[in-house]
Amino acid sequence: MRIWVSRPEPGAGRTGRRLAGLGHVPLVAPVLAVRPTGAALPAEPPDALLVTSANAVEALAATAGAGALRGLPVFAVGSRTAALAEAAGFGPIYDAGGDAGDLARLVAARLARGRRLLHVAGAERKAEPGASLARAGYALATLVAYAAERVPALPEAVAAALAAGQLDAALHYSRRSAAVAYDRAEAAGHGGAFRALKHYCLSADVAVPLEAGGIVAHFVAVRPREEDLLAGLAEAF
Repeated sequence: MRIWVSRPEPGAGRTGRRLAGLGHVPLVAPVLAVRPTGAALPAEPPDALLVTSANAVEALAATAGAGALRGLPVFAVGSRTAALAEAAGFGPIYDAGGDAGDLARLVAARLARGRRLLHVAGAERKAEPGASLARAGYALATLVAYAAERVPALPEAVAAALAAGQLDAALHYSRRSAAVAYDRAEAAGHGGAFRALKHYCLSADVAVPLEAGGIVAHFVAVRPREEDLLAGLAEAF
Protein backbone atom coordinates (compact mmCIF):
# COMPACT_ATOMS: atom_id res chain seq x y z
CA MET A 1 0.00 0.00 0.00
CA ARG A 2 0.96 3.64 -0.50
CA ILE A 3 0.77 5.07 3.02
CA TRP A 4 0.99 8.61 4.36
CA VAL A 5 2.93 8.89 7.64
CA SER A 6 1.98 12.21 9.22
CA ARG A 7 3.55 11.81 12.67
CA PRO A 8 6.43 14.14 13.57
CA GLU A 9 10.11 13.32 13.23
CA PRO A 10 12.15 11.47 14.30
CA GLY A 11 9.43 8.85 14.62
CA ALA A 12 8.10 9.45 11.12
CA GLY A 13 11.30 8.41 9.39
CA ARG A 14 11.61 5.33 11.56
CA THR A 15 8.03 4.32 10.74
CA GLY A 16 8.67 4.94 7.05
CA ARG A 17 11.62 2.57 7.08
CA ARG A 18 9.57 -0.10 8.83
CA LEU A 19 6.79 0.25 6.27
CA ALA A 20 9.25 -0.07 3.40
CA GLY A 21 10.63 -3.22 5.02
CA LEU A 22 7.10 -4.64 5.05
CA GLY A 23 6.72 -4.00 1.32
CA HIS A 24 4.68 -0.80 1.51
CA VAL A 25 5.44 2.55 -0.12
CA PRO A 26 5.62 5.21 2.61
CA LEU A 27 5.10 8.93 2.09
CA VAL A 28 6.75 10.53 5.12
CA ALA A 29 5.28 14.02 5.48
CA PRO A 30 4.76 15.19 9.08
CA VAL A 31 2.06 17.70 9.98
CA LEU A 32 3.68 18.52 13.33
CA ALA A 33 7.23 19.69 14.04
CA VAL A 34 8.63 19.00 17.51
CA ARG A 35 10.72 21.81 19.05
CA PRO A 36 12.45 21.79 22.46
CA THR A 37 11.22 24.58 24.73
CA GLY A 38 14.45 25.02 26.66
CA ALA A 39 12.48 25.06 29.92
CA ALA A 40 14.53 24.78 33.10
CA LEU A 41 14.31 21.91 35.54
CA PRO A 42 12.38 22.66 38.76
CA ALA A 43 14.45 23.79 41.72
CA GLU A 44 13.21 20.95 43.93
CA PRO A 45 14.57 17.60 42.72
CA PRO A 46 12.00 14.85 42.11
CA ASP A 47 12.00 11.32 43.45
CA ALA A 48 11.14 9.83 40.05
CA LEU A 49 10.51 10.78 36.43
CA LEU A 50 7.35 10.23 34.42
CA VAL A 51 7.70 10.14 30.61
CA THR A 52 4.74 9.69 28.31
CA SER A 53 6.37 9.94 24.88
CA ALA A 54 9.62 9.36 23.03
CA ASN A 55 9.76 13.10 22.31
CA ALA A 56 9.78 13.75 26.05
CA VAL A 57 12.85 11.57 26.53
CA GLU A 58 14.76 13.27 23.72
CA ALA A 59 13.86 16.73 24.99
CA LEU A 60 14.83 15.81 28.54
CA ALA A 61 18.22 14.50 27.43
CA ALA A 62 18.90 17.90 25.84
CA THR A 63 17.77 19.88 28.91
CA ALA A 64 20.45 21.70 30.88
CA GLY A 65 21.21 19.89 34.12
CA ALA A 66 19.47 16.66 33.10
CA GLY A 67 22.55 14.70 34.11
CA ALA A 68 21.59 15.22 37.75
CA LEU A 69 18.42 13.20 37.14
CA ARG A 70 20.26 10.07 36.04
CA GLY A 71 19.88 7.35 38.63
CA LEU A 72 16.28 8.29 39.44
CA PRO A 73 13.50 5.79 38.67
CA VAL A 74 11.87 6.45 35.30
CA PHE A 75 8.27 5.40 34.69
CA ALA A 76 7.71 5.14 30.92
CA VAL A 77 4.39 4.71 29.16
CA GLY A 78 5.61 2.09 26.67
CA SER A 79 8.50 0.04 25.37
CA ARG A 80 9.80 2.56 22.82
CA THR A 81 9.85 5.36 25.41
CA ALA A 82 11.46 3.03 27.94
CA ALA A 83 14.17 1.95 25.50
CA LEU A 84 15.04 5.55 24.61
CA ALA A 85 15.24 6.52 28.28
CA GLU A 86 17.60 3.63 28.95
CA ALA A 87 19.73 4.48 25.90
CA ALA A 88 19.97 8.09 27.12
CA GLY A 89 21.42 6.88 30.41
CA PHE A 90 18.38 7.33 32.63
CA GLY A 91 17.02 4.70 34.95
CA PRO A 92 16.24 2.32 36.48
CA ILE A 93 13.39 2.04 33.99
CA TYR A 94 9.87 0.81 34.66
CA ASP A 95 7.89 0.11 31.49
CA ALA A 96 4.08 0.35 31.72
CA GLY A 97 3.76 -1.27 28.30
CA GLY A 98 0.48 0.44 27.51
CA ASP A 99 -1.36 3.70 28.01
CA ALA A 100 -1.73 6.47 30.60
CA GLY A 101 -3.92 4.31 32.83
CA ASP A 102 -1.33 1.53 32.85
CA LEU A 103 1.35 4.07 33.70
CA ALA A 104 -0.57 5.46 36.68
CA ARG A 105 -1.15 1.95 38.00
CA LEU A 106 2.53 1.08 37.62
CA VAL A 107 3.59 4.15 39.61
CA ALA A 108 1.09 3.31 42.35
CA ALA A 109 2.46 -0.24 42.55
CA ARG A 110 6.13 0.77 42.65
CA LEU A 111 6.36 4.16 44.35
CA ALA A 112 5.12 5.24 47.78
CA ARG A 113 2.41 7.89 47.83
CA GLY A 114 3.58 11.36 48.69
CA ARG A 115 6.74 11.08 46.57
CA ARG A 116 7.61 13.84 44.10
CA LEU A 117 7.14 13.04 40.41
CA LEU A 118 8.44 15.11 37.51
CA HIS A 119 6.27 14.62 34.42
CA VAL A 120 8.31 15.44 31.32
CA ALA A 121 5.71 16.40 28.74
CA GLY A 122 4.74 18.44 25.71
CA ALA A 123 3.01 21.81 25.65
CA GLU A 124 -0.24 20.11 24.63
CA ARG A 125 -0.97 17.06 26.73
CA LYS A 126 -3.84 15.08 28.21
CA ALA A 127 -4.94 15.20 31.82
CA GLU A 128 -3.86 11.61 32.41
CA PRO A 129 -1.86 10.13 34.01
CA GLY A 130 -1.22 13.30 36.00
CA ALA A 131 -4.78 13.71 37.27
CA SER A 132 -4.99 10.16 38.61
CA LEU A 133 -1.57 10.36 40.25
CA ALA A 134 -2.38 13.69 41.91
CA ARG A 135 -5.61 12.25 43.29
CA ALA A 136 -3.66 9.25 44.59
CA GLY A 137 -1.48 11.55 46.69
CA TYR A 138 1.66 12.04 44.60
CA ALA A 139 3.28 15.47 44.38
CA LEU A 140 3.38 16.13 40.65
CA ALA A 141 5.41 18.79 38.84
CA THR A 142 5.49 19.19 35.06
CA LEU A 143 8.43 20.06 32.83
CA VAL A 144 7.09 21.30 29.49
CA ALA A 145 10.14 20.16 27.55
CA TYR A 146 8.85 20.36 23.97
CA ALA A 147 6.10 21.71 21.77
CA ALA A 148 4.66 20.21 18.60
CA GLU A 149 3.89 22.98 16.10
CA ARG A 150 1.38 22.55 13.29
CA VAL A 151 2.66 22.86 9.73
CA PRO A 152 1.10 25.90 8.02
CA ALA A 153 -0.31 23.94 5.09
CA LEU A 154 -0.73 20.44 3.74
CA PRO A 155 2.72 19.16 2.64
CA GLU A 156 3.08 19.55 -1.14
CA ALA A 157 3.95 15.89 -1.66
CA VAL A 158 0.75 14.84 0.09
CA ALA A 159 -1.36 17.33 -1.85
CA ALA A 160 0.03 16.01 -5.13
CA ALA A 161 -0.48 12.38 -4.12
CA LEU A 162 -4.07 12.97 -3.01
CA ALA A 163 -4.86 14.89 -6.20
CA ALA A 164 -3.44 12.07 -8.34
CA GLY A 165 -5.06 9.24 -6.37
CA GLN A 166 -1.64 7.93 -5.40
CA LEU A 167 -2.33 7.20 -1.73
CA ASP A 168 -4.16 4.22 -0.28
CA ALA A 169 -3.95 4.79 3.46
CA ALA A 170 -2.80 7.00 6.32
CA LEU A 171 -1.27 6.07 9.67
CA HIS A 172 -2.28 8.17 12.68
CA TYR A 173 -0.26 8.12 15.90
CA SER A 174 -1.91 10.86 17.94
CA ARG A 175 -5.26 12.61 18.18
CA ARG A 176 -3.57 15.93 17.41
CA SER A 177 -1.70 14.78 14.30
CA ALA A 178 -4.87 13.12 12.98
CA ALA A 179 -6.82 16.33 13.52
CA VAL A 180 -4.17 18.47 11.81
CA ALA A 181 -3.86 16.06 8.87
CA TYR A 182 -7.62 16.16 8.34
CA ASP A 183 -7.80 19.94 8.73
CA ARG A 184 -4.94 20.62 6.33
CA ALA A 185 -6.35 18.23 3.71
CA GLU A 186 -9.74 19.94 3.92
CA ALA A 187 -8.20 23.40 3.69
CA ALA A 188 -6.21 22.38 0.61
CA GLY A 189 -9.34 21.13 -1.16
CA HIS A 190 -8.43 17.46 -0.85
CA GLY A 191 -10.86 16.51 1.90
CA GLY A 192 -12.73 14.02 -0.26
CA ALA A 193 -9.55 12.19 -1.24
CA PHE A 194 -8.42 12.17 2.39
CA ARG A 195 -11.71 10.71 3.60
CA ALA A 196 -11.48 7.99 0.95
CA LEU A 197 -8.20 6.68 2.38
CA LYS A 198 -8.01 3.72 4.72
CA HIS A 199 -7.20 5.20 8.12
CA TYR A 200 -5.15 3.20 10.64
CA CYS A 201 -5.15 4.59 14.20
CA LEU A 202 -2.90 3.80 17.15
CA SER A 203 -5.85 3.93 19.57
CA ALA A 204 -9.53 4.79 19.83
CA ASP A 205 -8.56 8.21 21.18
CA VAL A 206 -6.50 8.90 18.07
CA ALA A 207 -9.53 8.15 15.89
CA VAL A 208 -11.77 10.72 17.62
CA PRO A 209 -11.14 13.73 15.32
CA LEU A 210 -11.58 11.55 12.24
CA GLU A 211 -14.87 10.16 13.51
CA ALA A 212 -16.01 13.70 14.33
CA GLY A 213 -15.55 14.48 10.64
CA GLY A 214 -17.56 11.44 9.56
CA ILE A 215 -14.54 9.26 8.78
CA VAL A 216 -14.68 5.67 9.98
CA ALA A 217 -11.25 4.35 10.95
CA HIS A 218 -10.38 1.28 8.94
CA PHE A 219 -8.35 -0.16 11.82
CA VAL A 220 -7.84 0.81 15.48
CA ALA A 221 -5.11 -0.95 17.46
CA VAL A 222 -6.35 -2.63 20.63
CA ARG A 223 -3.18 -1.58 22.43
CA PRO A 224 -1.40 1.72 21.64
CA ARG A 225 1.77 0.11 20.30
CA GLU A 226 3.35 0.48 16.87
CA GLU A 227 3.70 -3.28 16.55
CA ASP A 228 -0.06 -3.67 16.87
CA LEU A 229 -0.73 -0.82 14.46
CA LEU A 230 1.55 -2.18 11.76
CA ALA A 231 0.18 -5.69 12.21
CA GLY A 232 -3.22 -4.21 11.40
CA LEU A 233 -2.04 -3.28 7.92
CA ALA A 234 -2.08 -6.96 6.99
CA GLU A 235 -5.16 -7.87 9.01
CA ALA A 236 -7.43 -5.07 7.85
CA PHE A 237 -6.48 -4.79 4.19
